[in-house]
Amino acid sequence: MIQHLKTAKPVAAQAEIASQVRDVVADIIANVGRRGDAAVREYSKQFDQWDPVSFRLSDEEIAACVASLSEQEIGDIKFAQEQVRRFAQVQKAALVDVEVETLPGVILGHKNIPVNSVGCYIPGGKYPLLASAHMSVLTAKVAGVKRVVAAAPPFDGRPHPAIVTAMYLAGADEIYCLGGVQAIAALALGTDTFAPVDMVVGPGNAYVAEAKRQLYGKIGIDLIAGPTETLVIADETSDAEIVVADLLGQAEHGVNSPAVFLTNCAALADAIPAEIERQLAVLPTAAVASVAWRDYGEIILCDTVEELVQEADRIASEHVQVMTRDPLYFLEHMTNYGALFLGERTNVSYGDKVIGTNHTLPTTKSARYTGGLWVGKFIKTCTYQHVLTDEASVLVGEYCSRLCGMEGFAGHKEQADIRIRRYKKTA
Repeated sequence: MIQHLKTAKPVAAQAEIASQVRDVVADIIANVGRRGDAAVREYSKQFDQWDPVSFRLSDEEIAACVASLSEQEIGDIKFAQEQVRRFAQVQKAALVDVEVETLPGVILGHKNIPVNSVGCYIPGGKYPLLASAHMSVLTAKVAGVKRVVAAAPPFDGRPHPAIVTAMYLAGADEIYCLGGVQAIAALALGTDTFAPVDMVVGPGNAYVAEAKRQLYGKIGIDLIAGPTETLVIADETSDAEIVVADLLGQAEHGVNSPAVFLTNCAALADAIPAEIERQLAVLPTAAVASVAWRDYGEIILCDTVEELVQEADRIASEHVQVMTRDPLYFLEHMTNYGALFLGERTNVSYGDKVIGTNHTLPTTKSARYTGGLWVGKFIKTCTYQHVLTDEASVLVGEYCSRLCGMEGFAGHKEQADIRIRRYKKTA
């Protein structure tokens, strides 16, 4: 039996908030579409108090940001980027062009072609998420994207040096200090000073996510990322201290970040509330994490491991941390998750910052049908066909003609028939 010992805020309340966000975002996008740079600048002043001569950073400004970091800080960024690069290169190697002769004289194939231009959004208004530069800019470059544009909002009234350094070291071709919906709209629609891109990727707040949703179709996107989610699965082999550290470690992302604990150990479930309070009392980000836990935290008790898998797949969380006797059981049986973190020795923070897997992951149950950002998101798999002989064209054409006739497509049928007349050998 599955028991929900602590539940989250009702869905209706969340939907009301989303409706308000949609209207604000639609107005900003429409205004940027009409007025271009003037609207972008107005919103930047309104939301970020940021009104530079140019939103694009010069080479000198970038160099100054890099120079302001210590050797240790630069070395740490380079270490993280090397891990992301190494795994992205392995992923790219798994994407191969194919070509096969399916019938005598009929060649079919596909080519993997990188997108030509990508805009990478790096959040930085509340926390300077420099790791997002590795995950987006660097991964796009490994994929072979020719033009990679990076944008992040100002932090404390200026470009954040660590974010800019991470963008630069990851290989960004253009770097902008601009945030929010206005940045997404400028990249997607183009203005006098922003050349439009083909695709926009990267996480962000609810407004950024909604901007990507509304602009999808005009541009490509990676996914629509909602608030950070974490699901911790543990049994009697784990303990409340490490479980709560992992729940609150992700709850600090935002006041609407769901943190769910799933267990088949009643004693462990009972111990969580008190341990939450103990750790919140000393956590510097408790003002955020406590609200997230109060409104969106859950404790779910199951009887069996099979129920744990069932419930985890229903939740379809962005991050799933497994601290059980046999964590590989969940790798073998779970199907809905953004990323798995198996065993106590790893955790979501490793994936967020440094270990090499990508941290831009599906939320709000979209793990049911998509994975996260990776090299393949920047690559189009495009098919081609080449018919080499008259006989092959006639063979395919005769089938095609009859099938088009069944559908009533006369023009399609004639495309086949003209080739039958032209290439069919007559006695």
